[in-house]
Amino acid sequence: MTEKLNSSNLRQNPRNVNELVNELTLFDDDLMSRVFDKNIKATELLLRIILGKKVKVISVTGQNEMKNHQVGGRNITLDVDAMDENGEEIDIEVQGNSEGAHVRRARYHSSMVDSRMLKEGQAFRELRDSYVIFIYKHDKFRKGLPLYHVERYVGETNEQFRDGSHIIYVNGNYKGNDEIGQLMQDFREKNPECMHYTELAESVKHFKEKEGGREEMSEIVERYGDERALMANITSVQNLMNNMKWTLDQALDALGIKGKERTLITQQLQK
Repeated sequence: MTEKLNSSNLRQNPRNVNELVNELTLFDDDLMSRVFDKNIKATELLLRIILGKKVKVISVTGQNEMKNHQVGGRNITLDVDAMDENGEEIDIEVQGNSEGAHVRRARYHSSMVDSRMLKEGQAFRELRDSYVIFIYKHDKFRKGLPLYHVERYVGETNEQFRDGSHIIYVNGNYKGNDEIGQLMQDFREKNPECMHYTELAESVKHFKEKEGGREEMSEIVERYGDERALMANITSVQNLMNNMKWTLDQALDALGIKGKERTLITQQLQK
């Protein structure tokens, strides 16, 4: 979600909600995942530009949660989960901060995607290629390149290992006058009328300007604002309990927290 949100309750100020929806770009994962959800044309466009080849996409889902089969293991939610006609899996992520684009996160995503590609009894050689694409708002490796391809190599021979695992970082700050540069301009653009690619512009316009789509994004912004407000209050309660040695009720009373929010915070802190 956009970095511009604060912890105030957005439901009390519709004007703030509208302003925040207007500010959304494709670097906000809630908008991006909805723009690409079931949008074959937009996904094929993006993959053609980033992968440098024509890709026939057969399915694409936004905000697809993948469960870790180990008890207590960390789950992940893919911003965009696509599959091509050859059964190759493609995970597309947008990130605005360095922690979200950490190289070990790319490794984890790659392993989670691979883990669901074989059925019991299938031979390992049947494992299809997988792609994890991080579209990072900044230049991850600070070399000024539009794309950074991560592949495994044999250390002693410097030859590619060719295990079919591919990780690509896209420089979201790249401003070249080429297709990838225009794509990143569209990702930074707030106004769909100013976008280069109609495949993206039409869907962005739906969620930012059309009835139904804009209502959906407004509800998401409101809900996220409420979640941020709740988390901020939980932190404040914890600080008072730790620093002042207060009970939970004393901290809640001091902050004037009542009703449903008080119940939610109590449930969270008494788990």
